[in-house]
Amino acid sequence: MSEHVIWTQWDDLKVPSKFKRLSPATTPAEGGDLSEITFYVPWYMGGRPALELTKKMPNLKILQVPNAGYDDAIEYIRPGITLCNGKSIHDDSTAELAVGLTIASLRGFADFVRNQDKSAWVHVKNKSINDRKIGIIGFGSIGTTIAKMLAGFAVEIVAFTQSGRDKTIAISDLDKHLPSLDVVILILPLTKESKHLFDAKRLALMKDGALLVNVARGPIVDTDALVKELNSGRITAALDVTDPEPLPAEHPLWKAKGVLISPHVGGNTTAFEKRARRLIESQLQLLADNKPLNNIIVAGN
Repeated sequence: MSEHVIWTQWDDLKVPSKFKRLSPATTPAEGGDLSEITFYVPWYMGGRPALELTKKMPNLKILQVPNAGYDDAIEYIRPGITLCNGKSIHDDSTAELAVGLTIASLRGFADFVRNQDKSAWVHVKNKSINDRKIGIIGFGSIGTTIAKMLAGFAVEIVAFTQSGRDKTIAISDLDKHLPSLDVVILILPLTKESKHLFDAKRLALMKDGALLVNVARGPIVDTDALVKELNSGRITAALDVTDPEPLPAEHPLWKAKGVLISPHVGGNTTAFEKRARRLIESQLQLLADNKPLNNIIVAGN
């Protein structure tokens, strides 16, 4: 019997010879016998249905999610299961979207598209990303990648982390700095501490005319408070994530003033597959060599 039985969405993933590879071609995720799986990579963008399948895997030892965010996977961790996240897979794509949303919102791209639909030539003067003070809340691998991408612009970057490590500012001191930030980019994990980090009080501390960009998780922002603040016209927002999600068609956030919404596509680009396969193949080789895995969030007992 193989030392480990691997299931991923790829039929041709490179797997060490002593491991057994399963995939949709051999073992359908739904309807197949999943009992022998010990290393499971839920299919990308599979959401809760993909994670629910762990309940049919009594021998599961390692849950390797293909996302940097892992908050939704925590409830599926049983004693003996190690959880690893997809740190590094989405750095470039998510950072790219964060910068893109920032520029699109400041320069009014959404209005350009609406006017184009009406064949209307409307000349306006909008804000430049240059000469802005930009706060990046969460300075892990994606946050640092955002900073690198922004380095080509004439901007001042202010980085925030939970601990204030490596010359960053502690998130506990965020309120002192919010009134001076022109753009606030959220890219921190969703935890008990970060849920509604941006509530009515903190949103009110933002500078008049400031832009809030959320490429982290929707519940980090209090949606009702954000809608109220947006409709006042005091701040704007660009959101790749919302709470709730998907955002219901009748939700007031859709029609709030000054908001640009993308449907949680930060990591879902052509850059995903190569990076995901490379990380997972690396993890499997570490496992084969009896070396510690990377990106461990919860260590199995």
